[in-house]
Amino acid sequence: MDAFGQLLDSLDGMLGGAVWFPYVLLGVGLFFTIYLKFPQIRYFKHACKVVTGKFDKKGTEGDTTHFQALATALSGTVGTGNIGGVALAISIGGPAALFWMWMTAFFGMTTKFVEVTLSHKYREKTQDGTMAGGPMYYMDKRLNMKWLAILFAVATVISSFGTGSLPQINNIAQGMEATFGFAPMATGAVLSILLALVILGGIKRIAAITSRVVPIMAVIYIVGALGVIFYNVENIGPSFASIFVDAFTGSAAAGGFLGASFAYAFNRGVNRGLFSNEAGQGSAPIAHASAKADEPVSEGMVSILEPFIDTIIICTLTGLVILSSGVWNEKFETHFERSSMSIIKGDYSETNKAQRQELYNYLNGNDSKVELFNGNIDVVNGEPTSNGFTVLHSRSIGEDIRFGITEKHKYTGIVEVKNGMPTDDSISLIGKSLVHSAELTTKAFTRGFFGDSGQYIVSIGLLLFAFSTAIAWSYYGDRAMIYLLGNRSVMPYRVFYVAAFFWASFADTTLVWKLAAVAIVVMTLPNLFGIMLLRKEMKQSVDDYWVKFKKDNEQ
Repeated sequence: MDAFGQLLDSLDGMLGGAVWFPYVLLGVGLFFTIYLKFPQIRYFKHACKVVTGKFDKKGTEGDTTHFQALATALSGTVGTGNIGGVALAISIGGPAALFWMWMTAFFGMTTKFVEVTLSHKYREKTQDGTMAGGPMYYMDKRLNMKWLAILFAVATVISSFGTGSLPQINNIAQGMEATFGFAPMATGAVLSILLALVILGGIKRIAAITSRVVPIMAVIYIVGALGVIFYNVENIGPSFASIFVDAFTGSAAAGGFLGASFAYAFNRGVNRGLFSNEAGQGSAPIAHASAKADEPVSEGMVSILEPFIDTIIICTLTGLVILSSGVWNEKFETHFERSSMSIIKGDYSETNKAQRQELYNYLNGNDSKVELFNGNIDVVNGEPTSNGFTVLHSRSIGEDIRFGITEKHKYTGIVEVKNGMPTDDSISLIGKSLVHSAELTTKAFTRGFFGDSGQYIVSIGLLLFAFSTAIAWSYYGDRAMIYLLGNRSVMPYRVFYVAAFFWASFADTTLVWKLAAVAIVVMTLPNLFGIMLLRKEMKQSVDDYWVKFKKDNEQ
């Protein structure tokens, strides 16, 4: 499995982690924004009217209303990325990362408009009478690229597990255990039953549930976020200033944060933006294809609202909570994660300007004198007694370092370190450092009007966001299975999806995350390629829509 993991790391580096990928993603959105004359601005008001059902007609084919399709798509995008993903982007790229998430959302509104319109246009009615649509259908029916459609559909099935099922329940279970003390397996068992009851009912039950859950979870989270932001009202202005200043001058170091280059901020912001709103990935069009609409462009209009709600509203609130509370550059007692940690040679200090610059260069891939530590560290009752090394964690220098199997069982002996990492995986490091992901957001939510109770808002939000994501992605996966193997494959897929959901509540899903990261790019690149080939058809469809709309409303 180690070899497979290394292969996935290499593929992710060549694809999602590649320097060119964010430029491709933003470039396509920028192109369509100019080509279609800023539809995300010009059509925004009209999209709000469409989603309310103002222009609906009786007898229109489809399984869901405009609002239900939007709610289902939002339930797939509004997930752990809105809570932990924003925090991770800021912890790695600094405040500037939020700016690039905004850019991804702004141009992504147009990308989503295009991909949803084309997917709705080429949708099909399945044997059971429900609709099936998505990029694989326009790739097959319009572009005559069945091989590309199959590649996209397979990647969608993989992503349904890698982003929609396994990591979501894993995060929920960990959060419930940390906050309420619930056993992960018990959490997984209860939620697996609920998941089965929802998804076995098909798109109509899924849409009915998500159309109720999404507004509730959004309101709870927004109220909690505003409770932190306005509690720290004096920091709102400086927070916005830091976002824009860092975006155009390069992320500056602050407090314990050792700084991030423009490339880090840009790459992390754009990638987290994609993972959050999925604009260009081709997943949401599968949900929107179920909507009752004679005109595919009208459903495309509805999808414009999706990145706006997901990223420009919810992700911005998360970002402002983190920045205004000040926790993003404050050190906390935490367990050091191996993926965010390295032990380097020498004694470094954040107060030493020259050493700080060296660490900045090292963390940002520039020329640096920093070397990874190789050797032995003597430890007595958890405390290191030898010197000559520095522990880096989450882009900061670790303090008050202790070694132990657990906090209560402190280690005594020799810790062997090779290439900056203890060779014994059972030995953990505990100390003070910056934190990231959901842990950072949780810390921030305790710095508001709700005090320590704010952590429960994050836990409840994480539960609802992640569970609704699992619901939506089950639908994306079963539509992909219908395309690949027909209707008979849907029920086995759903059963396996629920079983895997339960298993992941107590299992290590690191490898799944890596597989999903590659699958997301394998979905995104063919989709972007396909909509670029159909740019002229898209423009003509928009023109035809307005001609017909004006004619219908003059009568």
